[in-house]
Amino acid sequence: MIGEENQARLPSDPSSPVAPATRTLAAYESLRHDIVTGILAPGAKLKIESMCDRYGAGSSPIREALNRLYAEGLVSLHEQRGFRVRTVSVDELQELARTRCLVNEIAVREAILRGDAKWEEGIVLAFHRLMRARKELKENPGTYLEMERRHREFHAAIISGCGSRWLCAFADVLFDLAGRYRHLARAKQGMHRDTNTEHRAIMDAVIERDSAAAINLLTDHMMRGAEALRDAVLTAEAEAPDSPAMSE
Repeated sequence: MIGEENQARLPSDPSSPVAPATRTLAAYESLRHDIVTGILAPGAKLKIESMCDRYGAGSSPIREALNRLYAEGLVSLHEQRGFRVRTVSVDELQELARTRCLVNEIAVREAILRGDAKWEEGIVLAFHRLMRARKELKENPGTYLEMERRHREFHAAIISGCGSRWLCAFADVLFDLAGRYRHLARAKQGMHRDTNTEHRAIMDAVIERDSAAAINLLTDHMMRGAEALRDAVLTAEAEAPDSPAMSE
């Protein structure tokens, strides 16, 4: 499913009685999770044999999962060199931020026009869950993935009333592509930016049905976020070609 982070691993015996579609989905979700969260580093080689051992799957499910991730932009394919985790760059980070702004501008405007009371309640609930998760993160850094899940839910709740599942799905994919940069920055330099005030202001503007303010606040939020990640990305760009992860 688009955008879900699933840490479940496949059975260690590839011959166990699991449907092929289930094997492929499980391999896809596990690989996707490890790429988005940075367990598999940018530029890392993704050798089929190593992937089969790591995820307990046969070569066919792994190849299908890699092809799907290639279509999503998380994996690159090089002639004679095979699959690799897509590298990161400041240019791509900026492009991602701009694209997210454009997509969210359309989705937020439509959501404010179409959204009902239940939609508003969903945003408020998602915001409070995000604030609670961020508070818990300060006390326990191990809850970062939970916080990131609540972060996703908050942004998804805002545009959920737009009436277009295609817009929501695309925004979800873009969130994950940007999320890979957030995970990377956290590993390289930690996350010191406090976005609570930004998220509250965005929520308030959306609930007040102020499209212009909501769009401006979201745009500023995303572009500032990209700028905050810049140094970590520059470091990763320099390191990626020599990344040893999964190279053997």
